[in-house]
Amino acid sequence: MVPVENSIEGSVFETYDMFLSSSVKAVGEIILRIRHCLIALPDVSLSEVETVYSHPQALAQCRGYLQSLGVSVEVTYDTAGSVKMIKERGLRNAAAVASERAAEIYGMKILAKGIEDYGHNYTRFLVISVKEAQYSPSSKTSIIFSTAHKPGALYNALGAFARNGINLTKIESRPTRQRPWEYYFFVDFEGHQEEEHVKKALAELVSYTSFIKILGSYPRASTELS
Repeated sequence: MVPVENSIEGSVFETYDMFLSSSVKAVGEIILRIRHCLIALPDVSLSEVETVYSHPQALAQCRGYLQSLGVSVEVTYDTAGSVKMIKERGLRNAAAVASERAAEIYGMKILAKGIEDYGHNYTRFLVISVKEAQYSPSSKTSIIFSTAHKPGALYNALGAFARNGINLTKIESRPTRQRPWEYYFFVDFEGHQEEEHVKKALAELVSYTSFIKILGSYPRASTELS
């Protein structure tokens, strides 16, 4: 399971880059309410904390709270890994931003709960696999494509969805890193790649693109946002 989008901080670009270079398929979608905690060694108090470690998305989601503490921040690969690192190194002047579950797993102390700056903080995850998901009538599909660098190219490409009655739920651009000012477009839309109107749209899209990759079709998340 990999994070692709947060309701506060936006897209997780590391995941998009992974999809470009990997053959894994998106087979499911999960939306989770994010509740961050400040976590330290069991005998450490809040006043001792000078540095906070975590994934950049987690640090950004708690920016206001961390600034109020007057601490420095250090970026790490993931949230739970930060808790593990502090425990293994015995860092008394450090804390991590992670979940309550991470504190339980590593036997660490929660100094503060709910430290995210915004209450309605959700992250969308994609479940990945080496195999395609089975058909579901309530599906979304994720793709990547690029177009020729000329006027109307993106307009024509997106028109394939409009002409076939397909609703786009997200579009995001990302530099190709091959030539300046050329981009990959990551698109999520309603429908399954095996449905006829989706097949037709994708066939049209091919004629307007220089590259296209279907990441997968998967059941839409049913989580209610509250």
